[in-house]
Amino acid sequence: MNPSMAGIRSLRNIRMSPVGHQISFYGDGIHYLRRTKLKGKLIVIEGPDGSGRSSQVELIKDKLESDGHAVTTTGLKRSELIGAGVLAAKQKLPVGQKTLALFYAADFADRLEHHIIPSLEAGSIVIADRYIYTLIARSVVRGINRKWTNDLFGFAIVPDQIFYLDVSPDKLFHRIFQKYSALDYYEAGADMGLAEDLFDSFIIYQRRMAQEFKRMEKLYGLIPVDANRTIPEVNKDLQGRISSYLDASKV
Repeated sequence: MNPSMAGIRSLRNIRMSPVGHQISFYGDGIHYLRRTKLKGKLIVIEGPDGSGRSSQVELIKDKLESDGHAVTTTGLKRSELIGAGVLAAKQKLPVGQKTLALFYAADFADRLEHHIIPSLEAGSIVIADRYIYTLIARSVVRGINRKWTNDLFGFAIVPDQIFYLDVSPDKLFHRIFQKYSALDYYEAGADMGLAEDLFDSFIIYQRRMAQEFKRMEKLYGLIPVDANRTIPEVNKDLQGRISSYLDASKV
């Protein structure tokens, strides 16, 4: 599948790395892709709903494209093969947590193989609106063994930069409720029976998720970013870090 080059006005102006680097997986990886060379860079923006994550992805994409880079974006539940199945599975509450984890892993594997890796091979900068880390955290806080979950995603490739937008649970609640006037069932941890009150459940769940992301900072090299600030302030921070990295990498 050819990666999307939407927003690029002229192929002559696209900046791509002429030399590829060897693909790197967290675990055993995908065997037939082990010799693959990647010319592009994978940048991950992680964070809970209400952290401004999707807004930052679009702003970063626009800036990189204006600088002449080929850019493609991806996110969770976007696989043409599995995406619809994930949504259907979540609507059936008797479905077990490991089953949901396997659904998400299959969705991610399909996007990785048919969208992310081909885009990186072509020299595009791929910006991921969430990656495996949200999937791991969600599973662990729901009682699935941490090692089992980490091993499940051993086929994932190692990103070049991983940012975690850190926001206090109270601020998240106000942002989400102000925008949607409601809380997402799963993002509030309502399926876990944490509290009778949905607000209390949301706060408890988001604190547990934040704790898991804190644990993953050293394990996976996540870079925490204070997202309690305004969108422009956070974007300036992210753009500076990304630009410095790309300049150092000579992309």
